[in-house]
Amino acid sequence: FVVSVDNVYSNMEDSVTQISREDLEELREAFNRIDIDNSGYVSDFELQELFREASFSLPGYKVREIAEKFIAGDTNKDEKISFEEFVAIYQDLRSKEVRETFRKTISRRDGIRSFGGTSGISSEGTQHSYADEEKVAFVNWINKTLANDPDCRHLIPMDPNNDSLFKSVKDGILLCKMINLSQPDTIDERVINTKKPTMFTMTENLILALNSASAIGCTVVNIDAQDMMAGTPHLVLGLLWQIIKIGLFADIEISRNEALIALLGESEELDHLLSMSPEELLLRWVNYHLDAAGWQQIRNFSEDIKDSRAYFHLLDQIAPKGDGDDQIQITIDMSGLMERDDEKRAELMLRQAERLDCRQFVTPQDIMAGNHKLNTAFVANLFNMFPALGRPKINGIDLTLLEGESREDRTFRNWMNSLGVNPYVNHLHSNLMDGLIILQLYERIQVPVDWRKVNKRPFPVLGSNMKKLENCNYAVELGKKEAKFSLVGIGGENINEGSSMHTLALVWQIMRRYTVKVLSDIGDGEKVKDQVIINWVNNTLQEGRKDSFIKSFKDKSISTSYPVIDLIDTVAPGAIKNEMVKWGDLSAEDKLNNAKYAISVARKIGAKVYALPDDIVEVNPKMVMTVFACLMGRGLNKVTG
Repeated sequence: FVVSVDNVYSNMEDSVTQISREDLEELREAFNRIDIDNSGYVSDFELQELFREASFSLPGYKVREIAEKFIAGDTNKDEKISFEEFVAIYQDLRSKEVRETFRKTISRRDGIRSFGGTSGISSEGTQHSYADEEKVAFVNWINKTLANDPDCRHLIPMDPNNDSLFKSVKDGILLCKMINLSQPDTIDERVINTKKPTMFTMTENLILALNSASAIGCTVVNIDAQDMMAGTPHLVLGLLWQIIKIGLFADIEISRNEALIALLGESEELDHLLSMSPEELLLRWVNYHLDAAGWQQIRNFSEDIKDSRAYFHLLDQIAPKGDGDDQIQITIDMSGLMERDDEKRAELMLRQAERLDCRQFVTPQDIMAGNHKLNTAFVANLFNMFPALGRPKINGIDLTLLEGESREDRTFRNWMNSLGVNPYVNHLHSNLMDGLIILQLYERIQVPVDWRKVNKRPFPVLGSNMKKLENCNYAVELGKKEAKFSLVGIGGENINEGSSMHTLALVWQIMRRYTVKVLSDIGDGEKVKDQVIINWVNNTLQEGRKDSFIKSFKDKSISTSYPVIDLIDTVAPGAIKNEMVKWGDLSAEDKLNNAKYAISVARKIGAKVYALPDDIVEVNPKMVMTVFACLMGRGLNKVTG
């Protein structure tokens, strides 16, 4: 099943029931817990249990009415409900009179707050809600991680019991710092305005933060600096969660953490483990330790952890034992397992987590409520602090599989995720093998997709790959006929098989079209040749009386970043501080620092640059082209994205 990005995020001016990607993920998890045979369907009589799993409590008579209405309108007459149909029912309920009931019961927990829409994209009277416990969790995490940052002394510590979090993002400093915590060196901190805040400097910081968040894979569609300056609660929390999650999941990847090979099951191929999402690996990690403890496995981070017992056993397994390289020993007090009251037991467990300096994200109430988001964050932090996996046995394992994604792969993946594709792309090639992500990207570059021709999730157990191949064939067909891409020698089977070379060739052409489509006043996107951009760059540099000049996107002079820096200085006078730039004879470190500075300033002036500093230093012509195209868009008074 796929919900088109446009279907989910479009019509935001008229919709009061915008469903975020995170909401969709949580609905999918609830659906999977009921669909125990993985058929892709649930029965009408399971609907009430499904609503309960989705934290959407409804009286029995209301569920029966919904089921009867569904059966009456079910064109298949099979009395089965697919995930797509469930999402449609969910949206319909939220948009009608049940909306008020939903707000009171959405999480079976206290702390849901509602407020009028203040975003520029919100319609008059729109109501949004946010969970108070998520605000508290994020405040406590930020207070801990930024406690020693001198640039945040005016903000930290925040009070989790008031709305200080929403005011704290106003000057953009906190967002920039959190991005760098999640993905170090994303922002050159020399570029952040930290002194004498004015409306202009705060707006600059926020633009820098939002464009940098996009570059690391956050979805910031329909969020602007004014939303952050206004402290719009649901937008602030949504963006912070994405940033925090990226940081928590950064090392839960086998190519970056070989110790995860220990999670490989008997007779299981490494490819299967490599294809898992960070959350799937996290669940596998917990069950690895629960098996060692002789405790039953869990299926999720919601229902199965509500009694805290699995957490007790997990803590006992990962706590330092004082042997090997460990110089300390922390013994977990397991007596809390005997406590009969769930809330008291959760508190006793968290006291043990506190001894590991890991009491973060959850309260006893969050555990009892099965808050999936906060419990996932709690477990991810435990993994990062105490993985307790040891050295894996790698006999017979092809270590070349562990090379991980290339820098180019990561850039493409982050770009896709920033556009809000669904599902989230964790692995560039394997996640594109069903063609659905590519078709969503086509819509972003105005290539029409007939979704009636597309096989959607969930795919049938039998013939699954054939359905995926049909999607890939359709994607290649559209690429050739509608987008006019050069796809010689590329067929749907190449995408379906996860061929790195062929997938990248197609994705690059989509990204290039997306990047240059903002240059519409000099021709249609596909007609903007490289030479057009090069000519504009050189003409602009000449008008700005700069010495820089490029012959092509392979020009070695680009490695100094001087052409990029001079171009920024021309299209946005005053943005470049010359004392921050290293001039003259440059070392490799000087070049890298110049590139970091150039990219951060480009983002600060409104260019949504996805390229990395290394791309400039190494003069990667593809990524260099996107940098100059984005600056050209900025020079033409347009902001890319």
